[in-house]
Amino acid sequence: HVQLVESGGGSVQAGGSLRLSCAGSAYTSRRYCMAWFRRAPGKEREGVAAIDSEGTTFYSASVKGRFTISKDNAKNTLYLQMNSPRPEDTAMYYCAAGNSGSCYTWLRGLRYWGRGTQVTVS
Repeated sequence: HVQLVESGGGSVQAGGSLRLSCAGSAYTSRRYCMAWFRRAPGKEREGVAAIDSEGTTFYSASVKGRFTISKDNAKNTLYLQMNSPRPEDTAMYYCAAGNSGSCYTWLRGLRYWGRGTQVTVS
């Protein structure tokens, strides 16, 4: 069973920066596609960024150029560096992992989920 625990959320001013972390069970980042999703009140879940087992990254158009996804396999930790956040980035951010090392279908959702961390941009 894969466990994912997010941290690093909070309040940030527009134009600032914030880094989210997601600590995973052993070998999670080596075995699986890992991704960040978000859900804002009244809106559907949105894929933000993903990184496959080999380190190839994928971004939604809304965050490309502002956010950076990365991982540290030695620490089994996934990161999301949020630069120049905007008020519309306010949401609950979730870390997810699965279903294989490929992120080919990541936008459909992944198998394992964390409980989320709130990000508020004002």
